[in-house]
Amino acid sequence: MSTGYTAGRMVAHNMVTTQFELDGYHVTRTLGVVRGIVVRSRSIIGTIGASLQTLVGGNITLLTNLCERTRQEAFDLMLQHAAELGGNAVVGARYDATEVMQGVTEVLAYGTAVFVEPGK
Repeated sequence: MSTGYTAGRMVAHNMVTTQFELDGYHVTRTLGVVRGIVVRSRSIIGTIGASLQTLVGGNITLLTNLCERTRQEAFDLMLQHAAELGGNAVVGARYDATEVMQGVTEVLAYGTAVFVEPGK
């Protein structure tokens, strides 16, 4: 399924903040809300492996790695969306996750795409 975002072109990671301004820069244009959405399910093998890890206790690395990859993909899609709008930064970045059905989770990365210039 296509996301509509062009792979490869994206805002630099150091130009993203959870704040509403980027230190050392001033916003010259606000381009709008951007998002990256990934819907992921656990594989049967991953579910069995994670279930076995719960017997031992501690960090369930199979699920930790799955969550990290999913968040990274959503984040990168958000950065691609921002670049497509002509942005070079994202402010107010946030994550959200929702279980859309048992074993299927949506991860959403969102923020506001802006065009910034170095402060004077």
